[in-house]
Amino acid sequence: MQLQARSQMDPQYQWDLTHIFADDAAWETAYGAVEQAIPALQGYQGTLHTAEGAAKALNAYYALAQQAERVYLYAELRKSGDNGDDDSQAMQDRAMRLLVSLGATTSYITPELAALPAQTLETYLRQDLLKPYHHAIADIIRGRAHVLGAEQERMLALLADAAQTPDNGFTMLSEVDMTFPPLQSAQGAPLELTHGNFAVYRESEDRALRQAAFETYFGEFNKYIHTFAALYGGSVKQDNYFAEVRGYEGALHQALFAHAVPTQVYDSLIQAVHAGLPAMRKYLALRKRVLGVEELHMYDLYCPMVPDVEASYTLPQAKATVKEALRPLGPQYAGLLDTAFAGRWIDAYENKGKTTGAFSCGVYGVHPYVLLNYTSTLNDVFTMAHELGHALHSHFSDSAQDYANHDYAIMVAEVASTVNEVLLTKHLLAAETDARRRAYYLNHYLEGFRTTLFRQTLFAEFEKRAHEMAQKGEPLTAQTLNALYRGLNELYYEGACVDALQDMEWARIPHFYNAFYVYQYATGYSAAVDIAERITNSGDASGYLRFLQTGGSAYPIEELKLAGVDLSEPRAVQHALSAFSACVDELEALLNTL
Repeated sequence: MQLQARSQMDPQYQWDLTHIFADDAAWETAYGAVEQAIPALQGYQGTLHTAEGAAKALNAYYALAQQAERVYLYAELRKSGDNGDDDSQAMQDRAMRLLVSLGATTSYITPELAALPAQTLETYLRQDLLKPYHHAIADIIRGRAHVLGAEQERMLALLADAAQTPDNGFTMLSEVDMTFPPLQSAQGAPLELTHGNFAVYRESEDRALRQAAFETYFGEFNKYIHTFAALYGGSVKQDNYFAEVRGYEGALHQALFAHAVPTQVYDSLIQAVHAGLPAMRKYLALRKRVLGVEELHMYDLYCPMVPDVEASYTLPQAKATVKEALRPLGPQYAGLLDTAFAGRWIDAYENKGKTTGAFSCGVYGVHPYVLLNYTSTLNDVFTMAHELGHALHSHFSDSAQDYANHDYAIMVAEVASTVNEVLLTKHLLAAETDARRRAYYLNHYLEGFRTTLFRQTLFAEFEKRAHEMAQKGEPLTAQTLNALYRGLNELYYEGACVDALQDMEWARIPHFYNAFYVYQYATGYSAAVDIAERITNSGDASGYLRFLQTGGSAYPIEELKLAGVDLSEPRAVQHALSAFSACVDELEALLNTL
């Protein structure tokens, strides 16, 4: 069955962008208003040396930034619904240029504040008229050594649009230009292969089908592997360039410094997961034995170990299941879920040109939007819970914080999403008495650990090494990147057969174009396991809900302490790895009884 055009889809299952702007004409009006207002912000330059001048400049900037962001997000969401739509592409491109113009015009703000005497900035932290900006000013004090002069900052700001080229090139190549040859069913019927349904095929109980999907999907990426290597290599070199000109130790240091996360957190995550690899080897050996295969291939990692159990969930069933699972978070949370379901916050089904995967996007002053590519599997139910975790985190933060402090760091974002996943797992296990289904859910829970804690740490180690290679002047080619990725797969999946086509999986990961993002999935998963267990055991989600309201008003490690987790120590990661090991033992014992 061919994917339908977006215009052919039922609009009740698509998000309603009229909540942002009534129509494209209203967007044009807002665009014009922001464009016209940007030059006036230049007039505040040279006035930030007094608290009153700084307050006026910052108030004007954040007020216009909020409007500009809304203009951009409308265009970005419109494009995400169909990346092949020319009008949406043009709107998104114009909106990005608007943000670049705003950034270039106001690029003097941070350097001008950073150039003030430390004593002046310290007095700003005691001024009520600057209260919304206290955290930002404290951050400037902390990072002033990495702020350049006004003209240099302006030049870097003007690079922002061009710097999107590797990411944009990856998106257009992988999501618009690339197509996949059809597969064949066991009966010989053609089966369409897309980014969205590849995940379905690799979970198939039909080994021949999942092998064919693996080889066809990655084989298509292999055709363009040199282009992907050039795009990713360019992205890595840009990361290193920006880090070098700002005086950071490297791109990793710059990425983590932004939210006051010590690089030791990143390194200790990798070290802890390496120490936990014996449990992964035991899990892979159990999977190999249960599947009854001579060799456990990479296309054997995602299929259920307990066959004939997978249930299909309609969209209404998925919504009801997620709501019931998240009941421990309280009535306010449940009410917001109802609002999201009824208010068309969610774009549910795949259509031609739609962005693959899933995401949540908060729109300050409106509400969050969630993109799914729903195919009725249990994984899709978990994805819904995950993205709604992001969405309600945005809602709580937007409602509690002013615009300057509403945007939370990625490090805490993945906590909110994964708490929902863990609570969903606990709900399914608590309600299930059938041994086969319990084994199925335990297997799914373990896959959460494998694909989030272990796999995302593998990704994190790949990013770290790739950036180090480029920093040393080593070439980033298809051959070197494939070899790096293969070595990591052989380490993390010792006991499995690492197929040659697995070597280029790195080429399909969009998150790599947002450097050092993915490690936060692993730390977030570890924190979430800890938080969800505490909420389940105590029945008290109050500390967690306070955490959801903090937005970007503090550094993420400090925010998480409200929910009872301290990521500056390895305890949370070690606890999660212990939970994984215990779950492997529980599943093995249960499977032995079947």
